[in-house]
Amino acid sequence: MDENYLIPKKFRSLPLRNGVGVALLNKDNKVFVGKRIDNPNDFWQMPQGGIDKGESSLDAAIRELYEETGIKRVEVLKELKETMTYILPNNLLGVIWRGRFKGQKQKWYIMKFLGQDNEINLKTKNPEFLDWKWVNVDKLTEKVVDFKFDIYKKIIIEIKKL
Repeated sequence: MDENYLIPKKFRSLPLRNGVGVALLNKDNKVFVGKRIDNPNDFWQMPQGGIDKGESSLDAAIRELYEETGIKRVEVLKELKETMTYILPNNLLGVIWRGRFKGQKQKWYIMKFLGQDNEINLKTKNPEFLDWKWVNVDKLTEKVVDFKFDIYKKIIIEIKKL
């Protein structure tokens, strides 16, 4: 079924934003999640963001990870083959990304953190997270926003394949 029928007509023709996401594992194979500054509810997410013009998806993933967490030392374990897509809920359409997109299509990477926890710094130039933690893979979907739930379920499966 076409997802567009759920979107108000004035937003249906909006494109999807090209983005990336990083499932970052520590030495214990727990996954990094951050609590977003702009959401008052108890939602946590993995680092993710947009791809700049002329930038590869891998370069974007590494840049976004650094911009959101200060993390530099990583090893890429896997690039997920499938591009993951989500559509924003109606209350966020026209609000997020200055109203230019109806959702996001993302290229995801699984990476291993090679540094120490004390290297993680959320006080970046444009902070996105107010807190962070390592969670068991099976707990990834417990505190995620509804519209990203299916993506996180797929990522759990991919992490477990490693």
